[in-house]
Amino acid sequence: MSAMQALLRGWADLLRPRIFSLLLRGIGLTIGLFILLQIAIFWALRLFVGGSVTLPFWGEITLGPALSLGSLALFPILGFFLMAPVAAAFAGLYAERVARQVEAIHYPARPGAEPDFWDGLLESLPVMGSVLVVGLLTLIATPLLGPFAPLLFYAANGWLLGREFFQMAARRHLDAPAATALRQRHGTSVTLLGVMIAFALTVPVANIAVPVLAAASFTHLFHLLSAGTGPSPSHPRG
Repeated sequence: MSAMQALLRGWADLLRPRIFSLLLRGIGLTIGLFILLQIAIFWALRLFVGGSVTLPFWGEITLGPALSLGSLALFPILGFFLMAPVAAAFAGLYAERVARQVEAIHYPARPGAEPDFWDGLLESLPVMGSVLVVGLLTLIATPLLGPFAPLLFYAANGWLLGREFFQMAARRHLDAPAATALRQRHGTSVTLLGVMIAFALTVPVANIAVPVLAAASFTHLFHLLSAGTGPSPSHPRG
């Protein structure tokens, strides 16, 4: 199975010296992005949520400040839902470096072209927003969905993260229409690997290394799907 093979190769790459150094920097970036996202949620609740409620013994409570403080108390729980948008942002900011090293080690005859940083970042922003919305909606709907909430979370985020990371890897070799066509042709493998990445993102502590794992794994998946396991001439890229 291509998705599992790519994931195992990605895991093995994490201990290679060149990628391990990127892993350490990627962990720092992941933690930083997560903290920034938490700060954004804190201030959004404080500034934009109005109204108040009156509780026995507590009296009147203003909702905005109370919810913002509650978001800090629920930091570990929110991490379950927010690591996925952090990974999507990581793809636009940093994954290119990981893909470059993976290709230099495993596919030296097929080096990818370096895409424009800002184009990659702009492409990742809508995906990050979509992943964030999915996470927050799942969090809100969990009492209603019950045991089906995790299924929604993993399926939706698996598709979104698979789309983002595979597109990033494919765009090093193909123009946008060709990259999209390849992704759609192998949609099952791409989404399956995305679901595995989404699941790994919910594993405490280990999840801070997962964005680097995702970048490496999807680079392998692109090469597995586009030209088998062996090296071949680079694909055209517009």
